[in-house]
Amino acid sequence: MTILETITPVTHDLGDFKVRRALPARTRTMVGPFIFVDQFGPARLAAGEGMDVRPHPHINLATVTWLFDGAIDHRDSLGSFSTIRPGQVNLMTAGSGIVHSERSPASERDGGAAMYGMQTWLALPDGREEIAPAFEAIAAGLPVIEDTAFTARIIMGELWGVRAPTTTYAHTIYAEIELATGGAIPINAEADERALMLVCGEATIDGDALPLYGLVVLQPGVHMMLRSERGGRVMLMGGEAFATRRYVHWNFVSSSRDRIEQAKEDWRAGRFPVVPGDEEEFIPLPDKPKTVSYP
Repeated sequence: MTILETITPVTHDLGDFKVRRALPARTRTMVGPFIFVDQFGPARLAAGEGMDVRPHPHINLATVTWLFDGAIDHRDSLGSFSTIRPGQVNLMTAGSGIVHSERSPASERDGGAAMYGMQTWLALPDGREEIAPAFEAIAAGLPVIEDTAFTARIIMGELWGVRAPTTTYAHTIYAEIELATGGAIPINAEADERALMLVCGEATIDGDALPLYGLVVLQPGVHMMLRSERGGRVMLMGGEAFATRRYVHWNFVSSSRDRIEQAKEDWRAGRFPVVPGDEEEFIPLPDKPKTVSYP
């Protein structure tokens, strides 16, 4: 058996575009260090419109933004600013606490901003949850493995014998695989946990079709072959299995419920730092967060 589980994401229709949330799910909260997996788009917003995610906090995790189309301006409470574009990985490490905002650049809004990509959260491992916040944007130097019928970009970790320069805190694998007509690439078995998400076109794993936008969790320890007859784009993610449970509430992840309660109170009381250049707005702590911990 190749597939351990297939998770159908919860779709949030935001009007101009859709966000599909695969993790956390009721049956599974993590795949390796990945504890939150959102896929959004493809879509093009109306002229003059854009994405505006107001400043909000995180703790005990790292966020990874990866785009297939469009652009996003990232600002955070460290003073970091980066315009995220396709082919660039943005890694924001929350650690003990960080605040950031994500907005469509002004240059993207005139013709209607494109929205198509992935946002994932990685839980920080035991002993490193409260490390200092950090930010890195890598626009060049990500390894690319190419053949006549596939291109694989390694976003994090080591795959197919090459390693990305992106910082990792636990063993992590993350890659974008573009398959042309008749393309095939091996999916090796080194990681404790692995999953695939088809985000465009069609593909199979050892002959089993991947559902569009479904998170397909693979059997551990099995070498497999990813193929496409007509072309497709697939995200591969995973890494080491965590021995200690992680809890999720709103934008907070931690191995401690008390730590999450403290973060909630800190945000209510205004004790998190502000985002330079985006100080006027913020997202209040919701009564019923969309991201939840399942019992």
